[in-house]
Amino acid sequence: MIPYLLAFIVEEFPIFNVTRYITFRAGMALLTSLLMSWLLAPWFIYRLQKNQVGQVVRTDGPDTHHKKNGTPTMGGGLIILAIVVPSLLWMELTSPFLWAQVFMVISFGCVGFVDDYLKIQRQHSAGISSRMKFSCQVILTILMLVGFRVWWGDQLTLLVTPSGQPETHTLYGYLLLPFFKNITLPLAGLALPFAAFVIVGSSNAVNLTDGLDGLAIGPVMIAAATLALLAYVTGHVEIARYLNYHHVPGSGELSIFALCIVGAGLGFLWYNTYPAQVFMGDVGSLPLGAALGTLAVLTKHEILWALIGGIFVMETLSVMTQVIAYRLTGRRVLKMAPIHHHFELMGWPEPKVIVRFWIVAIVLAMLGLLSLKLR
Repeated sequence: MIPYLLAFIVEEFPIFNVTRYITFRAGMALLTSLLMSWLLAPWFIYRLQKNQVGQVVRTDGPDTHHKKNGTPTMGGGLIILAIVVPSLLWMELTSPFLWAQVFMVISFGCVGFVDDYLKIQRQHSAGISSRMKFSCQVILTILMLVGFRVWWGDQLTLLVTPSGQPETHTLYGYLLLPFFKNITLPLAGLALPFAAFVIVGSSNAVNLTDGLDGLAIGPVMIAAATLALLAYVTGHVEIARYLNYHHVPGSGELSIFALCIVGAGLGFLWYNTYPAQVFMGDVGSLPLGAALGTLAVLTKHEILWALIGGIFVMETLSVMTQVIAYRLTGRRVLKMAPIHHHFELMGWPEPKVIVRFWIVAIVLAMLGLLSLKLR
């Protein structure tokens, strides 16, 4: 929005021409989202406390978590606000990438809100049923993917190919393998289900990770910053050509959205760090995971996302392993799932678990960025 407003005075004040550049708008979007979340958080937390919107801790969790019962939750509502508003201010309003992400964040935030609301109303850690939640996530994701394809099309350009000439493929129809030059795997009829699987899986994986103070928001910001750089590369035809990378026209705008996640997360982390003054709740974790998954799908980094978001993958696999092992053998592999609770019960202090998970997330992000050159 701001670039459009300033376009009328660019001739008189050429300095405002800088708003044409994605790098400038991305930096301003990060600062805007950071200030929004950081400055509005005290008021937001006060309103949550006044309305008695407190966390309901699971009864079978570690004993150290019982003191967190009643801590203000649903802070994810502030994160959504601090992501959507700066995105609308600094991104191109005609970009379908903007509206795809805004739709996902708001719609998944609504699902998370209902889940959190029911938990608080019932004073129980169970909200809406897993089947209902999953169904809503799948339907919303498919609506976004189909709508995006109808609006924007689905062109993906491979700039360096065996023939030496650029080739155009369908965006959804192929998988690109990281660390390999222009090797594509056709998905055929599995294209849409696979894209939905990545997005819905990401949403629930971040939700599972959100179990300790600041544990989820740290890796979310690290992953978002990494995907911001990758989105900028795939959206910039000259840089993509120089790196022998793939090019998705228009996807550079997603780097602005990704940095809004970073900014909103930083402001929120000021109050969510141990000991947390507020939790994000499902209203925050579900849309954040969906946004990251959508970033990966729309920039064709689905496989690389499994590496960059390795913390979320590990948390999900720990739950799956625990459930399968117990059903088959009647015994538990971990002391408790998700795996961050396992380390707590091993005697690790909560801050140690959190920081070590952040370190792993940083290492995985660095490995993911190596795919830009090591191919």
